[in-house]
Amino acid sequence: MQAWQLIGAGQPLQLIECDDPQPGPGEVVVDVRAAGLCHSDVGFLDGTLTPLLPKLPIIPGHEVAGVVAAVGADAADFQIGERVVIGSGKAGAPGWSYDGGFAGKCLAPANTLIKFPDRISFAQAATATDAGHTAYGAVMDVGELQAGDRVGIVGLGGLGLTGARIAVLAGAEVYAAEPKREVWDLAKQRGVIDVVADVRELAPLQLDVIVDFAGFGTTTAGAISAVREHGRVIQVGLGVNEATIPTPDLVLKEVTLRGARGGHAGALEAVLALMATGDLTIHTEAITFADIPDAIERLKSGDVVGRLVAETP
Repeated sequence: MQAWQLIGAGQPLQLIECDDPQPGPGEVVVDVRAAGLCHSDVGFLDGTLTPLLPKLPIIPGHEVAGVVAAVGADAADFQIGERVVIGSGKAGAPGWSYDGGFAGKCLAPANTLIKFPDRISFAQAATATDAGHTAYGAVMDVGELQAGDRVGIVGLGGLGLTGARIAVLAGAEVYAAEPKREVWDLAKQRGVIDVVADVRELAPLQLDVIVDFAGFGTTTAGAISAVREHGRVIQVGLGVNEATIPTPDLVLKEVTLRGARGGHAGALEAVLALMATGDLTIHTEAITFADIPDAIERLKSGDVVGRLVAETP
């Protein structure tokens, strides 16, 4: 099979030919039908996140959906041809801890697979595993969102648009901050009441919680300044590695600042359930397998709305 392999930081992805993976006990081989791209992939290539990888070279791609192609011993819960996504488990996640979905096939522990119905497309299912899973975890788990809360979403990329919609579905009053005006209407179509260019403009609303999906330092600082007294700021984005925050606002307002790494147990299933009803659709743009390196450059430059997904017919 063909695969895009990461050799090291600062080096382009390499197109390689490699043997199809074979399942061992408790493992399943998945024919990859859709693989989502993420800003983490940019970080793997530019060196920002490369130290987090347990091995190099590695095949990236951590948003993976496909069909079961081969089943190892002790994986009897799955049958060839079933539609599945690959979640995370004790072994980590594909594209982070072991070879991922930028390939024709992906080998994964059976206990990380989740089946999904035909009414969910492969592209949507793939994005559920990270864009959906992470957004749900930030908003619902770490953010402790309750119906009726007033919520601010910073950054309307793939994660932010998804987090905004999840908050709307949970019964929150949702506002957003995003400098790219071309995505404002898209957010409002998903139930966001109003969008501003800078999170500080949301201060008069006395928001209960602000989720920063951008993470550019100024956005973190702005969220702390804008949230209400005793409010919560949830940090998800890693646009920069360090942020200078206004400690007087943090202390005098007794703001809670928490990091959100990803969804907790049950988050992926919850996202797939919302997709199955049609209430949640993650905005995607289809690309081909051959487009993956150029698409990562587009992500790096900020020239993307929603989520890029490499699809296989």
